[in-house]
Amino acid sequence: QVQLVESGGDSVQAGGSLRLSCTTTGFRFSTTYMGWFRQAPGKEREGVATISTGGHATYYINSVEGRFTISRDNAKTTLYLQMSSLKPEDTGIYYCAADTDAVYYPFSQDRGLRATSYKHWGQGTQVTVSS
Repeated sequence: QVQLVESGGDSVQAGGSLRLSCTTTGFRFSTTYMGWFRQAPGKEREGVATISTGGHATYYINSVEGRFTISRDNAKTTLYLQMSSLKPEDTGIYYCAADTDAVYYPFSQDRGLRATSYKHWGQGTQVTVSS
C-alpha cells in the first residue's frame, strides 16, 4: 500500500523558514520522480518543485526559485522541501506526490510540475505565512 505522509507545516512570519518532510512507504522510492505541490484557498493546485530519482536534477516554479530547495534521501525514502524567505503568497496546503511511472518517461520540468503526472499523493500539510 502506497503511503505518503507530509509533516513540518506551520505558521510563520514573512521572511521565516520551514522544512517540510514527506515520508513514504509501499513503492520503490529510489526509482520514482517526486514532487511538491501547493494549493492556496480558491486556487488550483500548482507544482512547486520536482526532483529526479537520484536527486541530481531539480526544477522549480519561478516564484520559489532561489528560496526553496527540494531534496531526497533514498535510503530513508523521504522527500524534503526547505523553504526560506517565505512570503504570504507561499501560504497554502503543501502536498508531496510520487510519479511511479518514472521508468517510462525522461525527467522533465513540464512533466514534473504537472499534477496529472502523479498517481500518489499525501494528505497535505498547512503552511501559513503572515506579513
